[in-house]
Amino acid sequence: MTKTLIAGLACAMSICAGTAWAQDCEPSPWGADDQLGSANLVTPERTLEALKLVKQGKSVPLGITIDPSTPAFPPRSLSLQIVQPGQQGGQRVFGDGVYNDDILQTWIGIGSQIDGLGHVGEGGMYYNCNDEKEFAQLTGLTKLGTHAIPPLVGRAVILDMAKQAGKTTLDAGESFGEAEIKAAADAQGVTFAEGDIILFYTGWTDAKLDSDPAAWGSAEPGINNEGARYVASLKPMAVGADTWGVEPVPPAEGDGLFYGHTIFLKQNGVYLLENMNTGPILQDGVNEFMFVLGQPRIRGTVQAMINPVALY
Repeated sequence: MTKTLIAGLACAMSICAGTAWAQDCEPSPWGADDQLGSANLVTPERTLEALKLVKQGKSVPLGITIDPSTPAFPPRSLSLQIVQPGQQGGQRVFGDGVYNDDILQTWIGIGSQIDGLGHVGEGGMYYNCNDEKEFAQLTGLTKLGTHAIPPLVGRAVILDMAKQAGKTTLDAGESFGEAEIKAAADAQGVTFAEGDIILFYTGWTDAKLDSDPAAWGSAEPGINNEGARYVASLKPMAVGADTWGVEPVPPAEGDGLFYGHTIFLKQNGVYLLENMNTGPILQDGVNEFMFVLGQPRIRGTVQAMINPVALY
């Protein structure tokens, strides 16, 4: 990645591009002690409704395969080692049995992931008026950790934003907002309901990840700030895309770089899903399905590597 891009992305971590920092915060509609945000929308009733979408008996993974060469937000990286402990020189641990183990040294925010509510804040404040000084510890978050998220189960919809724009792939930095989202939904016959998982297909990963990983990881299309506010108003359980950051890089004119993360996570308690592999599902003629996610339960994590399942 270029030094200019890295500097821009570093700036993004502080949400510094052209957006005024609000020092106040909005209390959660689920109460002063709430740490789950939109995960409160998981209910038995919504799960039963989502089950009705399983008609073909198909299950499709939404996670992408990653390895040490997968581009990641700098300075994130991944290293994998396969070891045979206690078996040097032909030693055996149990009879003639042999086994491999693996050691993973990694930043968690690589590949397909969920952004927890402790990931992005503003002015030192995070979701539900949580002050970073009170919960963001070096050894793990003491609040808002992704380990506490219940299984996210519900109805998911895919909006084909590339098709809406008359393309197979949106361009780097190309953005969409409320009007484009509504147009895509109308064209596909998609309606929205509270508690939905709303996913955007841009074609970016299908077009770039394998053929040009450097380009894939250095820019992306995505939802602009106005679109983020509209989608948040629909009260979804989670919002995601087939891109590594959901929002456009470079950002839409007048928007803060990755300020949509603040809108979703900090201001509305809505989880973000990155690198969702929705292309195969759209190719199967499906844009509505049952979404099931059980994330790793590592206490105090900000994000989690995930592989949600689409059932239809």
